[in-house]
Amino acid sequence: MRGVISDTQRWLLSQQLDHIAELDQAIVRLDEKIAELLAPFAQLIEKLCEIPGVSQRIAEVILAEIGTNMKQFPDAKHLASWAAMCPGNRESAGKRQSGRTRHGNPWLKAALVEAGWAASHTKDTYLAAQYRNIARHRGNKRVCVAVGHGILTICYHLISEPEIRYSDLGANHFALTDKERLKQHLIRRLQALGGKVTVEWDAA
Repeated sequence: MRGVISDTQRWLLSQQLDHIAELDQAIVRLDEKIAELLAPFAQLIEKLCEIPGVSQRIAEVILAEIGTNMKQFPDAKHLASWAAMCPGNRESAGKRQSGRTRHGNPWLKAALVEAGWAASHTKDTYLAAQYRNIARHRGNKRVCVAVGHGILTICYHLISEPEIRYSDLGANHFALTDKERLKQHLIRRLQALGGKVTVEWDAA
């Protein structure tokens, strides 16, 4: 550093460095305790880390917040509702008033949104494709919540069904479903005009 530093400023800097060292040591102790408590679930954490966007720390947070007993949730939708990782459903006179999510579990929600953002930057994955597909209609923050919802759904199945592993649907999943949806839409329009439709595809 260039410049003049007084003895008092040197002392203050040394105090701040000592505090940083103490915090680093506290983090190490916490990491050791977390590893000790989660040791029985090491294989499950490894499974969760196979999900794009889910790191070791995020897997630990997810497991710590939702536990390993999925019987308390009838299905993945109930878990997402409990975690407030699904849009609100306020309606008045048949009109939807708000799509905001509830507050839910702040630690779980923050971890899932972070995982959703990380997943959006992965290559050739279903979750990245989901992010791009939804981003065309919504803002980035809402998209991360939606992808986080998808990650939580995957976690539900991986935890409740020990025999299965994560299998990615692939980056072209939405392209294939969009193609089928477009085909059915065009057929219905032609039929509405009184036409009879027969669809034939090239062998290629």
